[in-house]
Amino acid sequence: MVLIDHFKHIIYSSWVLGRRIFAEKRRWKRGGASGRNNIGVYYGHESIPSRFEKSSGAFIKFQDLNEFFPNTVCGANVLYLVSSALPSFPIVMAREAKRRGAVIIINQNGVAYPAWHGPGWGKTNRPMQTLLQLADYVIYQSEFCKIAADTFLGPIGVPWSILYNPVDTSVFVPNTAFPPGMKILLAGSHHQFYRVRSAIEMLSHLLPYAPEAKLSIAGRYRWRKKEDECLNEACQLAAVLGLASHIDFIGPYTQAEAPRLFQQHHVLLHTQYNDSCPRLLVEAMACGVPVVYSASGGAPELVGDEAGVGVASRLDWETINVPSPKELADATLKLFASFDRFSQAARMRAVEKFDRSVWVDKHKHIINKMLKRREPLVVRCIY
Repeated sequence: MVLIDHFKHIIYSSWVLGRRIFAEKRRWKRGGASGRNNIGVYYGHESIPSRFEKSSGAFIKFQDLNEFFPNTVCGANVLYLVSSALPSFPIVMAREAKRRGAVIIINQNGVAYPAWHGPGWGKTNRPMQTLLQLADYVIYQSEFCKIAADTFLGPIGVPWSILYNPVDTSVFVPNTAFPPGMKILLAGSHHQFYRVRSAIEMLSHLLPYAPEAKLSIAGRYRWRKKEDECLNEACQLAAVLGLASHIDFIGPYTQAEAPRLFQQHHVLLHTQYNDSCPRLLVEAMACGVPVVYSASGGAPELVGDEAGVGVASRLDWETINVPSPKELADATLKLFASFDRFSQAARMRAVEKFDRSVWVDKHKHIINKMLKRREPLVVRCIY
């Protein structure tokens, strides 16, 4: 019986793969070389959610690009894939697109490595390895992303650049007046409980020195199968520590709601270790909200010395180095001691270095250049 089920699975998988290959052949039939005078970009997904729908991560980048390069589901001449939001059968898609002459651009985010992934990290990385081999151009989201990719996926032989995740600084703007007290925000998608736990424990160290402090925890709770289970675990910890009255659990939010969320807080707390290029940091900074963060991954590249205070951490692929709650509390107090300076510097850094218009212009340059020249370019640039 087990053997029969195994053969049934093989037959079904082969049927699904065959249908996908056929679908991709039809998708790219009118793409490639014949369409180079017009730019058509496909992001690997049939539709891109609007800013009024709940989304996160790579899909926000798709939203940014979709305004200027609408998602071309059939007949595109550019395939633009983000490693952290790959579609089903991405290699089939990329191979067929390449066979039809389309340009393959890979936006490389993080990779799987032992500390956060555990066993099987090599298997998880294989599709990304293959996609980098098929790529005509690679965009790394940070210097840390390139280090991680070189370490676990191997070096590439095509042109590349580093483009940090952007922010629309005309939408993400500072509030005219910050709310009273000390309001701290933990946001994003929480895939590991330590992110939330260290924030709650930080508050217990902070309250003796700042009794008015409040912590808001916004975003998706993802470390258990159900969000309700995650929320219950976080609420229990807050209750045990006597902090329930100082914590608000906000839950998921849309991109359209994000500016107001940041404007209602003084500080963004980011506790994730080795986060590759957290976009929410530059969104907060654009709102004049400085950052207290784990100084690991790509976060130091985004925040710099002037837009927040980091808790020192060492690079480690084998262990997650959770930031010390006490050090996070100390960093928060240090930031508040010079809040106006940090707030103004955060806004200025976001405008000067991460404005979306510059990011889009870089993409226009890359796409136009790659459509005109198929041979490898000798380009090694960091923006």
